[in-house]
Amino acid sequence: MEGLWEEGNQSYEGEFILLGVADRPRLEMLLFGLVLTCYTITWLGNTTIIVVSWLDPHLHTPMYFFLTNLSIIDLCFTTSVGPQMLVNFWRERKTISYGACVAQLYIYLALGSTECIILVSMAYDRYAAVCHPLRYTTIMNHSVCYKMAAVAWVSGLCNPVIITVMTLRLPRCGENRIDNFFCEVPALIKLACVDTTFTENVLFISSVLFLVTPLGLIVVSYSFIVAAVLRIRSAEGRRKAFNTCASHLIVVSLFFGTALFTYLQRPSNNVRDQAKMASLFYTFVTTMLNPLIYTLRNKEVHKALRRLMKRT
Repeated sequence: MEGLWEEGNQSYEGEFILLGVADRPRLEMLLFGLVLTCYTITWLGNTTIIVVSWLDPHLHTPMYFFLTNLSIIDLCFTTSVGPQMLVNFWRERKTISYGACVAQLYIYLALGSTECIILVSMAYDRYAAVCHPLRYTTIMNHSVCYKMAAVAWVSGLCNPVIITVMTLRLPRCGENRIDNFFCEVPALIKLACVDTTFTENVLFISSVLFLVTPLGLIVVSYSFIVAAVLRIRSAEGRRKAFNTCASHLIVVSLFFGTALFTYLQRPSNNVRDQAKMASLFYTFVTTMLNPLIYTLRNKEVHKALRRLMKRT
């Protein structure tokens, strides 16, 4: 495997140096506290959702099936970069091995792509629940849910293979200093000492397929949902319908907003600090907020937690 990467990549030196904000020690310690807090809350929140959804029969529904998938993705997503980043905040020489960088880059892209498709599945689930309530259990049966989840995971795991290989095979002419906190495609492309237009175009196409297209499908789903809700005569009925969708919309806005900012502009045009902070935001802040948004706004989860506490 190592020989494959070395071929056509004269600059392979066994490791990369992650610059982060090493030139600002005070900011580095502040970010360490922020990342550690977000990472801890992410683990606690998402683990709670997974355990409660698994143990409480009342939550064995399509909505919580997809929410469990989302929680698993978020846990793996942050863990792919979090521990390495936390250790590097305290190290004078902030390095990552070549193999670890390859793994981190692939896992990060794969889980990010999978999350995009899972969010589309959740939007379709809400569309079926609000627009076709009488046929909901038929439309979203167990077989359909498992197939949708399988498509999300398989497509997400396959998507980053080409862009990962292309990015890591770019000649770097001895440059191994990544201006970011972890191995990310835009930051790695900047190290290349050749024209990267083709690689950037492939990244753009991939971003359109896995960011813009899913976001468009979500917008279409919610346009139908809004139209259906507005036809509900009672104000209480409209409020309940909107509340069932509000949490998902908040999560979608946070995740896609920062991801689009990072991946839909050319790496050469990325503003240095803004790009790094955007990466931190959708890696740690959104994954921390996801379980909080779903649990704090969701009475079913509150009831399930109370039932679980009584049983134990």
